[in-house]
Amino acid sequence: MSDEKTTKIGSLFIVATPIGNLEDITLRAIRILKEVELIAAEDTRRTRKLLNAHGINTPLTSLYDQNEAKKSGLLIAKMKAGFDVAYVSDAGTPGISDPGYLLIRQSLAEGIRVVPVPGPSAVVAAISISGLPMDSFVFSGFLPAKATKRRQLLADCRDEKRTMIFYESPNRLAAALNDIRDILADPEVVVVREMTKVFEEVIRGSAGKVKDALAGRTVKGEITLIVAGRGKAAPATADDDDLAERIATLLENPNLSRRDIADQIAAETGLPRQKVYREVVKTGG
Repeated sequence: MSDEKTTKIGSLFIVATPIGNLEDITLRAIRILKEVELIAAEDTRRTRKLLNAHGINTPLTSLYDQNEAKKSGLLIAKMKAGFDVAYVSDAGTPGISDPGYLLIRQSLAEGIRVVPVPGPSAVVAAISISGLPMDSFVFSGFLPAKATKRRQLLADCRDEKRTMIFYESPNRLAAALNDIRDILADPEVVVVREMTKVFEEVIRGSAGKVKDALAGRTVKGEITLIVAGRGKAAPATADDDDLAERIATLLENPNLSRRDIADQIAAETGLPRQKVYREVVKTGG
């Protein structure tokens, strides 16, 4: 791309790559990766497989969390000398719970043009098939590994009306679903596992039911977890038996007051809040 290495500053191309299926790459991404002088990659071994699949022979160098601060300066020096550089993470769009942020910030500070080459994103792919509202959503990256911090984050989300999206480790998924059930009043969730890969799986239902469905299984692979916002679960019916069952379920949650329960059921069903509150008091004794 850059012929006048002594006069032209190069560009940084932020290239989205497949999250699983190697066919999920754009024609433009393939062209850019062939034309730049250097590709920086989170993991050169994984990226080499992608490049080999599409006949790309561009030189590779690594840039990952542990060396990003140091390596960014070296890449910026190359771009200021006229080289075009592409950055790719292991999967999806760089910087989204992946390295790339420091490189982008430092490049911009040095007056280097940063060019997006859009493509796959696990966040967008997962919510597109979730069946939950997608007109407004919030992505919060990985849930905290420590239980106390995870529960605090979820407690802060109690009044969140937007659909929430998290990444989660398969080893912590059951614990996360348990906390979501208890703290967020058993909302509707969607677990998307191994998206676009051979063993892709989508599990939908309340947090408690999904947790039960996974009980006894060894869950593997990358997990995207989508959680309905407050009042955004699948509408409940106004049938008296269903209403009583829903109230009884929520009353088991010690984190919810009667007012909280009335607010949530009214939002779910469209029933008058005062009527629901009377039923909550009646059921709760």
